[in-house]
Amino acid sequence: MQNVFKILALLFFSLSSLQSKNIDSSIVKIYTVSKTTNYMEPWNSSVQRSSGSGSIISGNRILTNAHVVANETFIEVKKYGDTKRYQAEVLEVSHDTDLALLEVKDKSFFKGTEPLTFGTLPKMQDKVTVYGYPMGGHTISVSTGIVSRIEHNRYAHSSQHFLAIQIDAAINPGNSGGPTISNGKIVGVVMQGITMSQNIGYMVPVDIIQHFLTDVKDGKYDGFPKLGIMTDKIENPTLKEYYHLGDEEGGILVVDIIYNSILKDVLKKEDIITAIDGYKIESDGTVEFRPKQYTHFKYLIDVHQYGDKVSLEVLRHGKKMTLNVTLPKTSSDESSTYSRLEYDKMPSYFMLGGYVFSPLTQNLLNASMSPVLSLRYNATKFPTEERQDLVVLLKVLAAEHSRGDYGISLWHIEKVNGKRFKNFKEFHDLVMNTEDKYIVLEDEDGAKVVINKEKALKVQSEILNRYSIKANKSDDLI
Repeated sequence: MQNVFKILALLFFSLSSLQSKNIDSSIVKIYTVSKTTNYMEPWNSSVQRSSGSGSIISGNRILTNAHVVANETFIEVKKYGDTKRYQAEVLEVSHDTDLALLEVKDKSFFKGTEPLTFGTLPKMQDKVTVYGYPMGGHTISVSTGIVSRIEHNRYAHSSQHFLAIQIDAAINPGNSGGPTISNGKIVGVVMQGITMSQNIGYMVPVDIIQHFLTDVKDGKYDGFPKLGIMTDKIENPTLKEYYHLGDEEGGILVVDIIYNSILKDVLKKEDIITAIDGYKIESDGTVEFRPKQYTHFKYLIDVHQYGDKVSLEVLRHGKKMTLNVTLPKTSSDESSTYSRLEYDKMPSYFMLGGYVFSPLTQNLLNASMSPVLSLRYNATKFPTEERQDLVVLLKVLAAEHSRGDYGISLWHIEKVNGKRFKNFKEFHDLVMNTEDKYIVLEDEDGAKVVINKEKALKVQSEILNRYSIKANKSDDLI
């Protein structure tokens, strides 16, 4: 009997070693040269080098994180057991969910490798193994842990919330993009950790990965549907009474609807969404996606692709109704706030005689050390049909005609010569095309900055040379 156990143990060890070897051959180290943009000086950028991890999947593609290759200018990859680097390119990217696909033109790179396949969403306390190339060495690293939590969480790369899996395996810089394996199959992609914690890391779950891969089958990334509504919980008993909601009933209150929301013709303010696709929404805004496991109600929308049909159960003025919605076939920025994050592009700007203007983005707010609380508050609001960008006077470069204005920074512009504008392009056109002698900029409180256009244009070239600025505007405005 002991011999039988020994044989079984050896057989299990051999299979495990073989499985590990097959996985190792599909783990990739990614070397990225990227352009770091400077939103406080939008004409400037610098170059940095970093590395991450990835895995080979079907179709001779490499799966990794978006933040591993964001703002890339040159990418190389190296597979396990090889010293040669191969040039790679980004095939598709989802900055929202921090995922990317790479392709290698030289197909000999894939010789001797086997594409990894995908498993299913793991359960709590399932054992997982993390593969990658973290800091502290040049060879592959393998660490194990267990699934400790599954719920919606903030993705650091995009600041958006999606389903995420928390694991206790060691995750360090360089692990990003590497696969998390359970039973020989990918169940997630490592994306981030918490620096001030003891082995708390997060991975993009396989459900999100599969959504991404299905989305890009047509060669175009649409992303995850966004409802374009602002909602609130209904936990307070008096609030439930006010909206004719029973004590045991749950739901989310529609507080606002963005002007181009996919639900603008379906929902009304103060509607209460009580269920999505038949799944009840609890009073705290969560849904039971597994027995006794709850996450944000957004999960029920995240499982859909653009073009799918969604059923909403709604309580309107105490009356129950079912609303059927067909999601549009293509995506838009219908639920983005003014403070959007940008990737893979240089900042937009233009300059007139040392007065530098820029649209407000989250990148700019992140780059600024100034609190500018009113501006940050405005940045959290939804765009309207009449105003789709917030525009700021970013800074004023020193010149004779601009004395006294040097201290202005991140000053929110509401009007140009008494006229409002829709977006940054329209603001640019108003400033550059006006025939008035003075350009009068006005903020929401009525404070003014006045520029003599003729004098500003006269010193434009001199200021560009003085501050070593190549162009007075970004490429998207040329």
